[in-house]
Amino acid sequence: MAFESFSPLRRWRSLLSWLVLAVMIIAGAIALKGCSPALLRSEAAQISQLVVSELSDPKTFNTVMQREVNAALGYMYDGLLSQNGLTGDLEPGLAESWEISDDNQTIVFTLRENLRWSDGEPLTVDDVIFSFNEVYFNDRIPSSTRDVLRVGEQGLFPTITKLDDRRFQVVSPEPFAPLLRSIGSIDLVPQHVLQTYVNSTDADGNPRFLNVWGTETPPQDIIGNGPFRLTAYQTGERIILDRNPYYWRQDQQGNPQPYIERIVIQIVESADTSLIQFRSGGLDIIGVSPNDFALIKREEEAGNFEIYDGGPALATSFISFNLNQGSRNGQPVVNPIKSRWFNTLEFRQAVAHAINRQAMLNNIYQGIGEPQDSPIYKQTPYYLSPEEGLRVYDYDPDLARELLLSAGFQYNDQGQLLDADGNLVRFNLITNAGNDIRESLGTQVMRDLAQIGITVDFRPVAFNTLVNRLNDTLDWDAHIIGFTGGGVEPNSSANIWSINGTLHVFNQNPSANDLEGRVIYDWEQAIANLYIRGSQELDEDRRREIYSEAQQLVQENLPFIYLVNPLALSAVRNTVKGVQFSALGGTQWNLYELQIEP
Repeated sequence: MAFESFSPLRRWRSLLSWLVLAVMIIAGAIALKGCSPALLRSEAAQISQLVVSELSDPKTFNTVMQREVNAALGYMYDGLLSQNGLTGDLEPGLAESWEISDDNQTIVFTLRENLRWSDGEPLTVDDVIFSFNEVYFNDRIPSSTRDVLRVGEQGLFPTITKLDDRRFQVVSPEPFAPLLRSIGSIDLVPQHVLQTYVNSTDADGNPRFLNVWGTETPPQDIIGNGPFRLTAYQTGERIILDRNPYYWRQDQQGNPQPYIERIVIQIVESADTSLIQFRSGGLDIIGVSPNDFALIKREEEAGNFEIYDGGPALATSFISFNLNQGSRNGQPVVNPIKSRWFNTLEFRQAVAHAINRQAMLNNIYQGIGEPQDSPIYKQTPYYLSPEEGLRVYDYDPDLARELLLSAGFQYNDQGQLLDADGNLVRFNLITNAGNDIRESLGTQVMRDLAQIGITVDFRPVAFNTLVNRLNDTLDWDAHIIGFTGGGVEPNSSANIWSINGTLHVFNQNPSANDLEGRVIYDWEQAIANLYIRGSQELDEDRRREIYSEAQQLVQENLPFIYLVNPLALSAVRNTVKGVQFSALGGTQWNLYELQIEP
């Protein structure tokens, strides 16, 4: 699972106001870009290409080191298995078949014949062994993928060994329900290119692999195995990927797939700009933000596109407080006064009751969605509904004030909230700039909390800045973000709930591992333990009970205050043929089958 910014492509894989006064300004800016929508249309007449957009530049092209959704990597890599975007079923990928032992702890995979990397070199079982044993299982290479591969309380990894030129064996040290799905979804990396970076170190003694394939790397040096390969990247403008001539897929007539020859990812500064480009014909696919739905729905026929509705999106949105009580070099990472507020359960409960999620749904999401209460998607069999007993926090400002007073907070004559020591309760709230929905959510949170005397300073920041603060500097009070990915398997969120998980953002242990005095709550450890138990349980009914208990603990202790679950909506140009849209797979899960008609 990863941070969600805004992406038209999901890996086991989607979401996103029209400002009339800004049209001329933004359109002018687009025209000054090195590649305008008009030019893209001209190029598309000569080459079969799909044009999409992203709100921010990638931080890396190293698939192992990524922590946020990176659309380009989704085009550049395949897993051993693929997931059917309609049913969620696992299907052959780089592995043509697999056999599972009776105890579900051993899997033997068989690779397809004649697999190749995008540079033409053979992709072999040796690459598989290298990818897992020397990269993902390497404790000197921090990767969020490691968290979803750990088994049991000891966090052991499966044993992966070569059997012959095409077969390898995966043995789990303990029962591990998501073993097949987890192993099958991992991006493999090329041994012939990256072995030297794993084995050598930089001036600080870290593997050079940590910084290989950054955004400054020449595109031809970045090797993948997916349907497309990177050919150009211009910071702040676009990413271009051309069809991988060595890709393994063919149709029934023996024609090479994918049929599309080029992917262009336009880097745009806001969802508004992206919408303008789509409406002018410069983009082929766009995630539809609820506040734009009514506008572009009216243009569906005239604009030669169709809006697809996949039901509730497989994504979460939430506000979270920094609960980290650790210090760096003797300095607390969170202001101790604020830390006392954030770590007071009644404070978080009061905030949950003070946020008017129905107003968010009605006004920001235009009624296109529903309130969200759980970290587990509604489409999965493990979801616990409010009707089944999941705790919820209905909008109740009076109850919010009572909770604050019961915890020792007080109000001054101006109705401002003070803590027991007389400090004004005021904190910073950040989210990623350019995402209209999140910026609107932040504005409403600021208004809602003002009603119970809390002052919120809301500051949207660049997405990469946001990720850096959450993961590394820990310089934040509260944030609004979302997670996406993982599909139907709850263990895909292990990197969120594991105590040292790379996405355990509410109480993060940074990659530098340099915190002193970090405090782990009993409930925090209990949730982590439940996710371990859930991954080890093979009986589906008992698994559901375990994840139900985890959901209850999350809602009772509120490390995340969930907001609204929108519908998965996407607008696709009618020239794009073969789309089978779903919330689970998005618009491009069957990318290899899509075709562009003139």
